[in-house]
Amino acid sequence: MFNLKRHFLLDPSVTFLNHGSFGATPKPVFKEYQRWQHELENQPVEFLGRWHDRLMRESREALGAYLGTRAENLVYTQNVTISMNIVARSLELGVGDEVLSTNHEYGAMDRTWRFLSKEHGFTYINHPVSLDSQADLVESFWRTVTPQTRVIFLSHITSPTATIFPVEKIIQRARERGIITIIDGAHVAGHIPLNLDSLSADFYGGNLHKWLCAPKGAGFLYARPEMQHLLKPLVVSWGYESLTPSGSTFIDHNEWWGTRDLAAFLTVPMAIRFQQEHDWAEVRSACHRLAVDTWKRIHELTGQAPLHSDPEIWFAQMTVSTLPADVDIAALKQKLYDEYRVEIPLIDWQGNKLIRLSVQGYNSSRDTDRLLFALKKLLV
Repeated sequence: MFNLKRHFLLDPSVTFLNHGSFGATPKPVFKEYQRWQHELENQPVEFLGRWHDRLMRESREALGAYLGTRAENLVYTQNVTISMNIVARSLELGVGDEVLSTNHEYGAMDRTWRFLSKEHGFTYINHPVSLDSQADLVESFWRTVTPQTRVIFLSHITSPTATIFPVEKIIQRARERGIITIIDGAHVAGHIPLNLDSLSADFYGGNLHKWLCAPKGAGFLYARPEMQHLLKPLVVSWGYESLTPSGSTFIDHNEWWGTRDLAAFLTVPMAIRFQQEHDWAEVRSACHRLAVDTWKRIHELTGQAPLHSDPEIWFAQMTVSTLPADVDIAALKQKLYDEYRVEIPLIDWQGNKLIRLSVQGYNSSRDTDRLLFALKKLLV
């Protein structure tokens, strides 16, 4: 593994195996974040009144180059939940319409769609999908598409089950049927390669504070140019009826929300450079190997059947392992932290008890060995 722990601010007394929840920011990236905050406080009117548009555009250009799209197709948001709410609240859905999703989706987004379905009368469907193979997943999901399906909403990498979905194939089929595709990419940027223009989802939201290691509060929304006209501002501010229009209502409506700290957005180019300077393709590969090895060791310990059949297809740096059905996961999680200082999430998903491991560049086999040591003690 790579010796990157010295670059991070994480508490050395904690075995941190939960990068997937909130990420962790490297020291040089955090320093750049604080520099931007200082610039704002040094002359707030200059910064927000005269520099705002240029600085945000330059940062979006760097992000666009990294994600394989033009800056005009992106806006910064604080997180994926906001990105997805911009889209979901903009679409004119009603009685008789269906939004089709899976039973692997993130809880905040399930709540968003359920809330809006009650408000507007459309149907939100969480369809169980097969994980036997990616082809089976696509076919089992597509069989539930009906003439009423207006929207397909999917995670690219799921949160509760750490599964990489074959979203490309579903997006392609949906385009042929005239169905809108909305992709939750909370765990993707910095985790697996992503080219937004090639993927060609109608809408795609991502977090940058997770696997790209940008500061907290950095996310984005991508909208395919042909679909941007459908979006309405989530917050109506000065960008609506802008006196200095950018040429894009998508950007004008969503970039200026009044007085706010832009530092996390402006630090994204530094986060990209940090990973490029540290050969992140190799880092990700090494992290995947350690994740696979640990996944196998946990299942050997528990004797439980894994959720995923092939680690080379279904997951990258984040994975879930199955725990015995009688485990009290709340108690186990507390003991892992209190007695062994291991920070890792435990999840009850569809009646399955899961432990979700994230392996980032600051982790090593010493960290996963400690996890296995603790589980051997606590699962007896």
